[in-house]
Amino acid sequence: MKPFILVLLFFISITAISQNFTRQDSLRGSITPERAWWNLTHYELQVEVDLEKKTIHGLNTISYNVLETNSKMQIDLQAPMIIEKVLQNRKELLFTSEGNAHFIQLQKEQEKGSNQKITVYFSGKPPIAKNAPWDGGFSWSKDANGKHFVATSNQGIGASLWWPNKDHYYDEPDKGIDFDITIPNGLMAVANGRLANKKNKKNKTTWSWKVVNPINNYGVNINIGDYIHFGEQYDGEKGILDMDYYVLKENETKAIEQFKQAPKMMEAFEHWFGPYPFYEDSFKLVEVPYLGMEHQSSVTYGNQYMNGYLGRDLSGTGWGLKFDFIIIHESGHEWFANNITHIDVADMWIHEGFTAYSENLYLDYYYEKKASSEYVIGTRASIQNDRSIIGIYEVNKEGSGDMYYKGANILHTLRQLIKDDEKWREILRGLNKYFYHKTISSKQLEEYIGEKSGIDLTEFWNQYLRTTQIPKVEYKVSNNKLNFRYVSIIEDFEMPVIAIINRNEEWIFPTADWKTKEFSKEVKSIKIKEDFYVESVQVSN
Repeated sequence: MKPFILVLLFFISITAISQNFTRQDSLRGSITPERAWWNLTHYELQVEVDLEKKTIHGLNTISYNVLETNSKMQIDLQAPMIIEKVLQNRKELLFTSEGNAHFIQLQKEQEKGSNQKITVYFSGKPPIAKNAPWDGGFSWSKDANGKHFVATSNQGIGASLWWPNKDHYYDEPDKGIDFDITIPNGLMAVANGRLANKKNKKNKTTWSWKVVNPINNYGVNINIGDYIHFGEQYDGEKGILDMDYYVLKENETKAIEQFKQAPKMMEAFEHWFGPYPFYEDSFKLVEVPYLGMEHQSSVTYGNQYMNGYLGRDLSGTGWGLKFDFIIIHESGHEWFANNITHIDVADMWIHEGFTAYSENLYLDYYYEKKASSEYVIGTRASIQNDRSIIGIYEVNKEGSGDMYYKGANILHTLRQLIKDDEKWREILRGLNKYFYHKTISSKQLEEYIGEKSGIDLTEFWNQYLRTTQIPKVEYKVSNNKLNFRYVSIIEDFEMPVIAIINRNEEWIFPTADWKTKEFSKEVKSIKIKEDFYVESVQVSN
């Protein structure tokens, strides 16, 4: 084991201790023994929403396959929501609660290889989101006509905020979810997948939605409003894809115009990442009373029908106003977050780094490489380098918010190192094919890209993902000689960069030691090409 790795592991251990992680953090963030023995196969979730009291009640039938014999199961549900009872084979089961984790004592030892199910009944007043989607909860709002306008978002805090489930990223229901939402007549309830049924009973309507693909639990969502529905069919790489749009009636005209970007997004991202991963479940944009989120096959939208991020260009270059940030960014998550999902939230950069990078790939597709490059370089102004973008494992602790645009710039740099844009595209498409509908670690992703690129990227990943140091090229000029080296690097870090010397591009290969490169003419100007996420400084001879 290299000295750097030993230091890194020591640092992680000290950090975990210093941040005072609790048993609740471990129960949420680790694959506990009460989770490990069973594989989730299907959810059948039924929820009734009381719009006036802002409460919900319902049940979740959880189907699973027994991997190892056991009789105690962990199910998660956060207070103030409560589990009312748990049934298996029509018999009520005992359970004990430890904070948000509930340990269910099954009737008997579960036979290895068997398929089983339990039904969990629950109710309560779920937390209200104060700043959705970042803090999570229910957003209870009204539209311009005074009608209820409600949505859920719960990525960081977890889906167990409002419904009982196996609240860990590593295990998704192999056969998806059947989801019934019962609400008062006169409004529409929209969730993931396809509308399977609509049933009226007295003054209530039950909207039944069906997802057939695996789905991460934070992607399961409820959206309620006085919606109007329109849609189109997209002729994509896997055939005809249904693209549906649900917006408030007063916004129909604006939505018809703004959502023309959705098929453009699909064309660009299928080019770069491969086929949309959920043809069977369709694609939706659904208007909500907050900014938006990447709920699988039910992408939520609240960007006020403007380009940019609420009308702002996050890159400061002008290119960010060429597209609607929420349509492009949140839809990019269908490939990175929903198709490829991190096992542990510590590796959340897989979701956010690649999806932030998808913004400039969208620009690349429609406005070519210069636009793409200027945009991603412009986003560096948002990078803080406050802590590493890999978080702490097994305690539900994500890394720095730099996972967005530092992540994007890491990938943009990697594209330069690979040199061949078609090879880079094959790698991105290969990721979505090889890890199709899988949960993975950052290490798995890093190794895949290293293998397919043919480049040893071990120190590259460790430098950029696991430290806050940005490699710095120091250089000296003496007539026709250029001396250069790296500082602010980990041991054994080596990465070539392009130097623009006398307006000509030249590859140089800095290491921790000084190197010299001679030219036929005097070196009058030098600049490290900005597409590489490094710093540079001229030092005196």
